[in-house]
Amino acid sequence: MPDATSPSWDALYATAELQAGYFTTVQAAEAGYSPQLLYKHLKAGRIRRVRRGVYRLVHFPMSDDEHLVECWLWAGQAGVFSHETALCYHDLSDVLPKHVHLTVPEEWRGRRLRVPEGLVLHHGHVPDAERTWLGPVPITKPARAIRDVIDAHLSPEHIERALADARRRGLLDGDEADQLEARLRETQSAEHR
Repeated sequence: MPDATSPSWDALYATAELQAGYFTTVQAAEAGYSPQLLYKHLKAGRIRRVRRGVYRLVHFPMSDDEHLVECWLWAGQAGVFSHETALCYHDLSDVLPKHVHLTVPEEWRGRRLRVPEGLVLHHGHVPDAERTWLGPVPITKPARAIRDVIDAHLSPEHIERALADARRRGLLDGDEADQLEARLRETQSAEHR
């Protein structure tokens, strides 16, 4: 790791390259970049500040999912994309979600945060076994995504289509699908009481 007097553009680029061109102030410091040096590169047009503590290399190629990286870095890499966002990226939904859904640790519940526009936070634990990766960001696996939207009371028709599609495509094993269908029925009957 470089010391504070020897910034390494290569180290900063290597970090940003794995994150769709984005990096945080902390990651920049690890590459030897002080806030003053970041400001110099900002003024020179080499980097762009996208939000407090999150920057992007200006000449890095754009990607379709980079907004997810921006949100994930905002959350300190603590969140997992979930709910309708995960359904959409697993191609289990024909509805584009209006918001990006991110599940953050339960201990975040008491924090006073300025949540970026268009981002919805959910609080809870997502075990490693229920996560996968979408490029540089974590996302819940199909079974967890469907369970989350059941618990969030997404429209039953939407959930039923996602379940049927996930089963047909082999994204759920038989037991998982049966358990999720039972959970959906329980939720629906509880709502009608």
